[in-house]
Amino acid sequence: MILIDLHLHSTSSDGTLSPKELVSKAKGRGISVASLTDHDTTEGVETFLDACRQRGVRGISGVELSADFNGVMHILGYRFEPQSAVFQKHMKELREGRNERNSKICRKLTDLGVSISIEEVEAEAKGEVVARPHVARVLIKKGYVQSMSAAFERYLGRGAPAYVPRYRLSPSLCIEIIQEAGGVAVLAHPTQTTDDNGELVDILRRLKEKGLWGLECITPHHSSGQIFQFLRIADEMGLFPTAGTDYHGANRPSISMGIPVNEGFLPWARLGISL
Repeated sequence: MILIDLHLHSTSSDGTLSPKELVSKAKGRGISVASLTDHDTTEGVETFLDACRQRGVRGISGVELSADFNGVMHILGYRFEPQSAVFQKHMKELREGRNERNSKICRKLTDLGVSISIEEVEAEAKGEVVARPHVARVLIKKGYVQSMSAAFERYLGRGAPAYVPRYRLSPSLCIEIIQEAGGVAVLAHPTQTTDDNGELVDILRRLKEKGLWGLECITPHHSSGQIFQFLRIADEMGLFPTAGTDYHGANRPSISMGIPVNEGFLPWARLGISL
């Protein structure tokens, strides 16, 4: 058995550890294979991979893209070329969409009597991607709410008074640009997309026609029964199962890094590494 984690977030998006700090923690946890999958950015990938090489952790380039879907759909990309021109063009569009959304959220909060500025949120983020968790942390620091969950429930979550939808790529385009950059695409945390396995199979069938490579089956967010079902579905559909914690550091303190799997869990060569 080895420990792996193919779903990690850093300060380049909405995690609380830098890419280097993530690698140090991964090394300390005894993790063999890790991937930095920040939201809609590859800003920290090269630093992460360099640190992996220095610390003896097998690193894989990664990203998590939010797809345009009636609900939540996140597509993970692995082993792509981070500097691909086509890929970076779409990353720029996604960041611009986030920036527009963040400004609108701050304006809505101001209209609700909440004193918050986009400058405060950007200072809190410290990275390339500014997201709702950064707004939430400012709200906590200024005493408007006591926790991240309260910030989303009261102000920022879907249906809350300061919620603003944002620009997203279609699921097929997410997969296409990952493939064009030499990578493979995986549907992340399927329970966030649907809790109906029949609907999930229909979604996966359509995504596989577009080139989907894998399904994130093993995470701390899935029950043992769900993991069993997802592994079965992946096997029946010819998709590769992956495993990751969706680690965000202090933003999700109940989640620990690393998942034990058999050494032959994945075709590691396709992900650019050897064990």
